[in-house]
Amino acid sequence: MQCTERMALSYDMGGTTAKICLLENYAPRTARQFEVARSARFMAGSGLPVRIPVTEMIEIGAGGGSIARIDALGRLAVGPHSAGADPGPACYGRGGEAATVTDADCALGRLDRARFAEGRIPLRAAAAEQAIRRAVATPLGVTVADAAAGICEMVDETMACAARVHAAEHGADLGACTLIAFGGCGPLHAAQLARKLGIRRVIVPARPGVGSALGFLRAAAAYEQVRSLHMRLSAFDAAAVNRLYHDLSRSGREVVAAAAPGAPLNERRSALMRYPGQGHEVEIEVPDGALDAAAGAEIRRRFEAHYARVYGRTLAGADIEALSWSLTVSTPEPPPPPAARPAAGATRGPAGAAVQRADLCAGDALRGPVLVVEPQTTTVLPPDCTAIVDSAGNLILEFDPPPEGKTRPAA
Repeated sequence: MQCTERMALSYDMGGTTAKICLLENYAPRTARQFEVARSARFMAGSGLPVRIPVTEMIEIGAGGGSIARIDALGRLAVGPHSAGADPGPACYGRGGEAATVTDADCALGRLDRARFAEGRIPLRAAAAEQAIRRAVATPLGVTVADAAAGICEMVDETMACAARVHAAEHGADLGACTLIAFGGCGPLHAAQLARKLGIRRVIVPARPGVGSALGFLRAAAAYEQVRSLHMRLSAFDAAAVNRLYHDLSRSGREVVAAAAPGAPLNERRSALMRYPGQGHEVEIEVPDGALDAAAGAEIRRRFEAHYARVYGRTLAGADIEALSWSLTVSTPEPPPPPAARPAAGATRGPAGAAVQRADLCAGDALRGPVLVVEPQTTTVLPPDCTAIVDSAGNLILEFDPPPEGKTRPAA
């Protein structure tokens, strides 16, 4: 989905998994490979590399249907197994008996039981409490409320741990990020996740339950191709690279034009390059237009500048080799909307246990604790949180700074 934040952490929690992605300059980060079948969770290098262009994100087995259980060591664990949508959580009343994250949220009173899923799924709190008592509370010797809070704490910490690792791998400062929460369960857990990560600002966009679908519909049509052509810059063959890009441009434009007839098309060129003998490459942007012999020197300059930024040095006098060349054809990205600020409107004080998001207007402000309820999800505002509706309908959550020398209280 489109983002107006220069540096943000996008967080989609719904269904079986949560997905976390860093956004920078309005766009998600991308990568040239990802790993499957990791032997150590969240540890780079412990899986099998798959070298294809992907959105750089991490998935965690944490969603509304994730099942809570007591493991072989007597510890509370949540996920990665899920009750799914059928039979679903116990509170759905569709035959599910496992205790899930949604059951925990229901037992804690975070869900509007009568209007959940626009009233199509009346929630059964007694069934949720029974499932939690059987699976967690009785084995641990705690109350159902404590067991439900523990389930939510476990799933929040699992997501926070994944976000910390993901940010560390990319050198991102999470404290400088804004958290963008969407998905059916994202706004429910966003405040607690932000606290754990040291993030002080959360955005819950309009219609967050279908944020991924809306993002897909608004995204530019694009087609990326990668072709191998090993070449050292000391023997740069401009004619061969021009032929390669000509072929990629023709086939790429055919694909994108079929998806977006009549739309203007943009091209972006890059090459994966390294010093000979190295095992990893860096992506370097290749100049537009027909290349000539001088383009080799410009590509070398770009490589050395990028390499120095990443590794702090270059190898003087060393040759540089390109392994593959990439071209992306796309329709223009829609410009980011202007910053949406609260408009002049009524300011609401504490609103009690819950308010309907549809009743809020631009400029309205809420002070926690309060639940902001809508058909697709619920946003939880803890006591130290203020939420303001901006002119685009986004819900902006900001936390009070903790007292000096203290940390924020748990949600």
